[in-house]
Amino acid sequence: MDVQTAYQKTIIFATIKHLENNQTITDSNLPYVIHLSNVTMEILIASNHTDNFDLNFAVQVALLHDTLEDTNTTFEELEREFGLEIAKGVSALTKNSNLPKEEKMLDSLDRILKLRKEVWAIKLADRITNLQKPPKTWDNLKRRNYKAEAAIILEKLKGGNTYLENRLRTKIEEYEEYLD
Repeated sequence: MDVQTAYQKTIIFATIKHLENNQTITDSNLPYVIHLSNVTMEILIASNHTDNFDLNFAVQVALLHDTLEDTNTTFEELEREFGLEIAKGVSALTKNSNLPKEEKMLDSLDRILKLRKEVWAIKLADRITNLQKPPKTWDNLKRRNYKAEAAIILEKLKGGNTYLENRLRTKIEEYEEYLD
């Protein structure tokens, strides 16, 4: 399947799943698919700067990266629709809700590290996309913690995708403007 066909099939699936929950981007009425598209845009651009990058796989995982965490989609459903490798990639990007909050991100990063570099790239792209103006409801401590998490992601996924690592490093520096 070519990348364009994979993109269309996957964005329709992801959009339907996120619309079932009426999920929007925090502090807006914008549909959540915009976030998914922004992460995927980072992946599309990164692929032009990365050797041996499986764009077809990465686009699908990027578009699906929040379906297990934020919708009623199951691992088995993803596996049936998109295959085991894509389901595993999405699963690694999903925080384990059974863990204490302070362990969730590190657990996810440990699982990401065991998979292909494209999955690493998606985590980097996700945080790049999320390091925009923080939601109004976040206090300064939450914003500081989010920036600190971004630095941990950057450090843990070092060597995964130089282009996205540089983008994330810049976004972390720029995020300073939102801190008191």
